[in-house]
Amino acid sequence: MNTVVVEHVSKRFGPTEAVKDVSLHVAPGEIFGLLGPNGAGKTTLIRMMLDILRPDQGRIAVFDGPMTEAKKDRIGYLPEERGLYADIKLMNVILYLASLKGLKRKEAARRAETYMRQLNLWEHKDKKLRQLSRGMHQKAQFIVTILHDPDLIIVDEPFSGLDPVNTQLIRDILLGLREAGKSIIMSTHQMHQVEAMCDRIALIHHGHNVLDGPVMAVRRQFAGNSVTVSGSGPFATLPQVQHASQRNGSWHLLLAEGVTPQTFLRDLAQRDDCQVEQFAVALPSLHDIFIQIVGSDNGEAAVD
Repeated sequence: MNTVVVEHVSKRFGPTEAVKDVSLHVAPGEIFGLLGPNGAGKTTLIRMMLDILRPDQGRIAVFDGPMTEAKKDRIGYLPEERGLYADIKLMNVILYLASLKGLKRKEAARRAETYMRQLNLWEHKDKKLRQLSRGMHQKAQFIVTILHDPDLIIVDEPFSGLDPVNTQLIRDILLGLREAGKSIIMSTHQMHQVEAMCDRIALIHHGHNVLDGPVMAVRRQFAGNSVTVSGSGPFATLPQVQHASQRNGSWHLLLAEGVTPQTFLRDLAQRDDCQVEQFAVALPSLHDIFIQIVGSDNGEAAVD
């Protein structure tokens, strides 16, 4: 049984069609990456999954049926915007919000201490939220999201405001929750995290689901349009290159549409200003695929 099923869902706000005939599913024990540029319709889709908004067309099933109040207690949602009470002490906020999910105070306090120690927040438990840094706010809100042990976890930009150490801590917890059989929907612009963590993805653009599938299958689908090159020369600015990034001393180049690795290598061999030491066809990164699909056609819609 899939945890979430979205079938041919559409949502309009006046003249703006924010979501257009989107279908996807999320299974237990997987991290599902919900991707797209700003204004693509991701947040609208999440709000429909949570029954905050109702679709104009289509069907959404959560835990094998329509949303109910009981099912909401099985869901944890980390929105991109911070929404905790600024003038209440951190521990009191966590315990209060846990009680709204039906968690007994003693058990909530035990779990809260465990997570706060794990995320280096324990010494700040008696501080008011307005006294905490942006990163501490993010970690506190993450604790609130998972404290009641939800079966479906939806996190929107979970690493926002976090340094590399705290990013790794949050990442490890999410991976552990996946191993425990939880369904996790992660929306983020950090493509390297998606590539490292997600089992499957869907890319939403202008309200449409334009790409979906297992991460490695998606990367293989776009193989043949990316190469790695070692050597010297103006590789990043060549007209055949759509996007370039340097990794471990080599150039990773996303080739422009219509340019094959074979023709590109032949062109390089004819240039006096390029010296090629190594050349290989590469699996493109999700970042490169995102750039290729969205490209310059990235006008922001009125609704996300």
